[in-house]
Amino acid sequence: MTPPLAYARLKSAPVAVVATLSMLLAGAGVASATQPAQATVTQAAASQAPATASQAPLTNLSHLNFLLDTVPLHPVDGHTTYQIGEHPAAQAPWTYANKNADGSYTRVGGGSKDPATGNWSQGAFNADDIARTAVVYLRHWQQTGDASSRTRAFDMLRELTYLQTSSGPNAGNVVLWQQADGTLTPSAKPVELPDPSDSAESYWLARTVWALGEGYAAFKSADPQFAAFLQSRLDLAVGSLNKQSLAKYGKYDVADGAKVPAWLITGGADASAEAVLGLSAYSKAAPDDGAAATALSQLTEGVAGMSSGSVQQWPFGAILPWNQSRTLWHAWGGMAAAAVANASSVLHRPDLLTAAVKDSVQFTPQLLAAGGPDNAWSPTPGEAQIAYGVDSRVEGLVATAKAANAPGLLDVAAVAAGWYFGANRSGRPAYNPATGTAIDGIETDGRVNPNSGAESTIHTLLSMLALDANPELKAKALGISSTVGTDGLKVAEAETGTITGGAVVKPASAWTGEANWSGGAYVALNAGGTLKITVPVSDQARNAYPIVNQRPEAAGTTSWTSGSTLLGTTPNGGAGEQGITAAPGKLFPFSLDHALPAGQDTLTAKAGSDVSVDGVLLQPQISSVSVSGSAGQSTLYISAASGSTDRKVYMPQGFHLSQQAFDASGQPVAPGPDQTGADHSGRVTVAPGGFTWVTLVRN
Repeated sequence: MTPPLAYARLKSAPVAVVATLSMLLAGAGVASATQPAQATVTQAAASQAPATASQAPLTNLSHLNFLLDTVPLHPVDGHTTYQIGEHPAAQAPWTYANKNADGSYTRVGGGSKDPATGNWSQGAFNADDIARTAVVYLRHWQQTGDASSRTRAFDMLRELTYLQTSSGPNAGNVVLWQQADGTLTPSAKPVELPDPSDSAESYWLARTVWALGEGYAAFKSADPQFAAFLQSRLDLAVGSLNKQSLAKYGKYDVADGAKVPAWLITGGADASAEAVLGLSAYSKAAPDDGAAATALSQLTEGVAGMSSGSVQQWPFGAILPWNQSRTLWHAWGGMAAAAVANASSVLHRPDLLTAAVKDSVQFTPQLLAAGGPDNAWSPTPGEAQIAYGVDSRVEGLVATAKAANAPGLLDVAAVAAGWYFGANRSGRPAYNPATGTAIDGIETDGRVNPNSGAESTIHTLLSMLALDANPELKAKALGISSTVGTDGLKVAEAETGTITGGAVVKPASAWTGEANWSGGAYVALNAGGTLKITVPVSDQARNAYPIVNQRPEAAGTTSWTSGSTLLGTTPNGGAGEQGITAAPGKLFPFSLDHALPAGQDTLTAKAGSDVSVDGVLLQPQISSVSVSGSAGQSTLYISAASGSTDRKVYMPQGFHLSQQAFDASGQPVAPGPDQTGADHSGRVTVAPGGFTWVTLVRN
């Protein structure tokens, strides 16, 4: 089968990611003729068993250890590493691990395998996974004192620095792929950009900075000589960034009329955030390194500068990942909140923390209520869910809770982490702490990809390390094993409506270059045309966000009504200069002046000029996600209202509610944590733009 998340290798730009996202994920867990050839090593897997609360560590490195293999390190021009003469080999994780019928796993490389040479069209190992595997072992060693994790971290960093080009015009950059025999693959098939992979900055350079920074901090006292080597390689990497993206610091590009930072690594807050994680760790350990501190400050400013939206404006405070789209958010590479939160403390820049707080307090709860940690909103929700996306939410919430002194975010983190223990679309655990295996993804219909490749294993373990480091959070997360229900953001497709003066259009591709047409179709309305969309009735008011393809030039408006009530208008034009984006205009969910009243079941659009309408996002003013497990039943209520809101909820006889409210900045709202008492009214109060955590308690 095609590795289900092979799109994570398509790192030339998110356009490649999103253009192939649905296609690649559609086959998750389904055999395909393009299945890569298999390596010969397999590992038996214990039967999957639900996680139960215990004092035992959740972090189990067994499967990650199984993925490792010995790699010969050949002295070649521009590539060397620490003690290569004494130790001409290192270790690296295989990219994928396919689950066999007997429950064992077979290690697999990227692409197809040449039976004559044994080489893969991409490679057996890659710098992205090597760097992140190093981070897992480093954190495990630092957290537990485990000597074997120290040894593996040391070896992984030697392997990673071998892939980094050490001399010549591309010094500091990193080759992505390597074969099982140690041969480097600068140009993979299919071609990835940059090509060759060390000819420019990349996601793998950013992740190398992540590993080098955390590596230096860990080895600074334990092995000063090795730490000095890592420092020299980090200097090389930062020097490379200074010649490339960071040379544009302070300059802005235009993306559909908006100013966006021009100095992000590969144009991405996603890539830049992972470099920030390493630079934060390094700068804390080496505060006198001015060059690193400057790079950290500049990159963090760029990442925070991608914060977008608000409580009632899409994407609700999320940090957008790519400066070439104003309507794409994806969880892959989604460590932005964690990175900004960490860096704000290291840099003593509380002004930067606002972006992490908005992402964590306002956006992430909406993401969970919309159905869970989807891999992308583009701009509508509805993609598969993977460990990468879950981990980025968990780590972002934990880091922001600490930096902002907002402990309520740990309740949100528990809901997000419950995904690993069964609170997901499949209803089955996504991680087995007895074996250390994870799954490679869950489809929108609940189908599970049972494979356990490096990326999913790595990010699952990073989440488990975060839980093990926070016992109270760990206990809450282990107490959540089922999602009882969600009530959040949904889309009403325009093509399902009644059209007068227009027609349904199905473009050859749903991908516009910046976003996706939801459902692969839209309605083209002529001037004066109308579109009437029927939506399910709700007992509460909902914010409606019509998704309109806004043209660059001024072009009138479209009015939106429900019955005789005018809800507001959306612009048909006025997006502004196209700039660095792939297409003129933007496909965007616009806010209306008034909410759709409770009980209403239609929205009608009347076009003042020609306009393309994709659909309408409907958002309950109070969204919710209810979970259950050994800790009982709890519900997270999330506000998208402009004022404090009460909701009457069903309360079984013999029970009461325990609730704690938090405002739009994540701070507790009275009554405080120590004043929470039994509530027999069945009423839940949610602060504007905030959230309330409610637990059902037996009297």
